Amino acid sequence: MHIGLGIVLIIVALLAGLVGGFFFARKQFEKQMRENPPINEDMIRMMMSQMGRTPSQKQVNQVMKQMKSNMK
Repeated sequence: MHIGLGIVLIIVALLAGLVGGFFFARKQFEKQMRENPPINEDMIRMMMSQMGRTPSQKQVNQVMKQMKSNMK
């Protein structure tokens, strides 16, 4: 009887650790993405110029705003 209880407690602790670890890792990843966004204004300018467009500051700001709203 005590062995069965021990196995159940081990399984419950393992599941709780997995769930807690998942949420902690997701929160850390989101924090990292907010602090260090994967793209900045210079990268947007470079991409637009490679497509043959000369971007204005207004266009760059619009793209940055869209990216920030998509990240939320």
